[in-house]
Amino acid sequence: MKRKALIIASILGFAAMAFTLIADLNGKWSGSLAAPDGNTYPLNYTFKIDNDKLTGQGQSPEGSIDLQDGKVKGDSLFFSMDVGGVKILNSGKYFAEGDSIGLNVNYQGMIMHATLKRTADK
Repeated sequence: MKRKALIIASILGFAAMAFTLIADLNGKWSGSLAAPDGNTYPLNYTFKIDNDKLTGQGQSPEGSIDLQDGKVKGDSLFFSMDVGGVKILNSGKYFAEGDSIGLNVNYQGMIMHATLKRTADK
């Protein structure tokens, strides 16, 4: 019986840690994406987490774009964005110790990588 209680307590503890990691993703994040053509594009996001659902926006000089199909699982996040009729898939991992996100951007089969850092609210 003690062993079962210990296992349940451990599982609940890991779930609480995962929720804490997920909650830390809330806020504004920025970075830049180096494209294969040599151009660099700024990346700016606002993430909002509700349980395992990820919502928010990506900001650009042209305006804001809502995140779609967003979800979080442990320290991983997934979302897509529709930019001019092109669905861009994004997947990433949150690194709590560096307060950063490693983000892979899939643009029409071309995978690019960016690192996002938390930005201060202005």
